[in-house]
Amino acid sequence: MSKTKSKTSTRAPAATRAAAVLKLLGNVSEPLGVNAVARELDVVPSSCLHVLRALHDEGLVHMHPITKKYTLGVGVLKLARNMLAHNQFVQLAQPHLDQLANDFSVTATAVELDGQDRMVVVGMAQAATLLKIQVSIGSRFPAYISATGRCIAAAGSLSREELKKRFDAMQWQAAPKFNTWLKEIEEVRKVGVAVDAGNYICGFTIVAAPVTSIDGTNGALSIVGVSELLSGSTLERLKVETKNAAQEISKFLQDLS
Repeated sequence: MSKTKSKTSTRAPAATRAAAVLKLLGNVSEPLGVNAVARELDVVPSSCLHVLRALHDEGLVHMHPITKKYTLGVGVLKLARNMLAHNQFVQLAQPHLDQLANDFSVTATAVELDGQDRMVVVGMAQAATLLKIQVSIGSRFPAYISATGRCIAAAGSLSREELKKRFDAMQWQAAPKFNTWLKEIEEVRKVGVAVDAGNYICGFTIVAAPVTSIDGTNGALSIVGVSELLSGSTLERLKVETKNAAQEISKFLQDLS
C-alpha cells in the first residue's frame, strides 16, 4: 500500500480524520488493523483507535471480532443509498440512461466528480448484451481519463503543464499522443461532446457529454459500447443524443439551483 498522509482540518480535525479513515478503507482490498490505518494516515495509533471506535458505533466500519481488523460497514451503504435517492442529477439522468442503453445496446452511466481527482459512477443502465463493460454504482476512475476526462479538462482552466502532469500519470490501454489529446479537449469546447475510441479500454468506444449545474461542471453522461457496433452514423447519432440528454439535464439542474 502507498503512504497516504491525512490532511487534518484546523476547523474539524476529528471529522477530517474520520473521512480519511473511510476513504482509506474504501480504497483497500483487505481489512486493516489499527496500526496499519494509523501508518497509512500518519496519525497517532491511539487517536486512530478513537476514530475507528466512533465509526464502529455508528455502523460505518466493521471490526472482525477475531482479527480486530476493520472494513467499511453496512452503514456506509445506507448513506450511499439515501444520497442517491435524493440526488437530483441521478433522478434526472436515469430515464436518459435507460433510453440510451436500450437504443444503442450500450452501458450508460452518470458520473460525478469526487473532489477534484476522481469520477464516481452514481447512475447506470445496461443493455442485455453478451459483451459489455461491467460497471457498478460507486465505481471510480481518474477524473481526466477517458471521454469524461476530456470533458472535465475542457471545462477547466489548467495550464498545458498541469494537464501534461495529469496525462502522464494516467494509465491507458492505448494512450493517445498528448498533443492529440489536447486537440480533442479543444474539440469538446466547440461541440460539447467527447469520444474515446479505444484509448482507455481497447475495443470499446466511450462517448461523454458534460452535465453542468449553476456552479459549473460537476458530472457527465458516459456511454460505453463495443467499438465495432459504434461507428459511422450510429456513433454520430449517439453523440447527438448523449449531448442532448446532458444539456436537458443541465438545464433542469440550473433551473433548480
